Amino acid sequence: MSFDRYGTDVLNNDWRKPKNGRAVEIETELGFVVEEVTTDWCGEVVAIDRDLRTVTLEDRRKKRRTFPMGPGFLLEGRPVILGPPVQLRAPAAPTRTASGSIAVGGTKARVARASRIFVEGRHDAELVEKVWGDDLRIEGVVVEYLDGIDDLSEHLRDFGPGPTRRVGVLVDHLVPGSKESKIAQAVMKSEVGKHVLIVGHPYIDVWAAVKPSRFGKTAWPTVPRHLEWKKGVCQAWGWPHRDQADIARAWKHILGGVRDFNDLEPELLGRVEELIDFVTAP
Repeated sequence: MSFDRYGTDVLNNDWRKPKNGRAVEIETELGFVVEEVTTDWCGEVVAIDRDLRTVTLEDRRKKRRTFPMGPGFLLEGRPVILGPPVQLRAPAAPTRTASGSIAVGGTKARVARASRIFVEGRHDAELVEKVWGDDLRIEGVVVEYLDGIDDLSEHLRDFGPGPTRRVGVLVDHLVPGSKESKIAQAVMKSEVGKHVLIVGHPYIDVWAAVKPSRFGKTAWPTVPRHLEWKKGVCQAWGWPHRDQADIARAWKHILGGVRDFNDLEPELLGRVEELIDFVTAP
């Protein structure tokens, strides 16, 4: 029997290969029991969020923690990269629109009216589009976002409202004494106010017009005044909130949870319907 007194040549093997093998990417499934290596938290996957790209693990004491998907997990002792599950098949075409109107199949969008609906920001516009988009296209109503209403008077003067060019404006946090209410009052008293309707909801941001029950919450969190509200919401709910990309993913998650008008608070529903009626009136 021969004996290699010098041992094997380490360079003949993949000496950089980890002891437990290299991490492989897998589709995360409910019921997986995984360990997060940086915290040693081990638990069953009880929730998966595709939009936020997070997984929630429940340990044997029924405590839960949420982690970002990606590398840094062990499954049956092997390193894995947790990825989102395959997208489910799209549901059949609805018989009603998201706003509750009867869906009209095969109808072309109407040529855009001269009248417009202005909203404060991109998120407001995306929410209105998701719930009322089909109705707005049939009516030929275009929604534009202003990136805030501090310059609302200037926007209206540039647009030039008139009898056939009405403008409806949806405002966040339209409550007595707020900055927004003072701007609205000034506009309505101005020369351009005759053909303008300004309405609003009481929430500090349109995010809060979505019912929190859609995310398993009983109420939106109270955010300290020194914190930016959206970041404070994400922080309170354990969502990633390090930068603007995290905030954008949080909004995608919120918007994705909205199925139809039933998922919105009535304080927003009534105001949007009021604006649509105003800009489409003969």
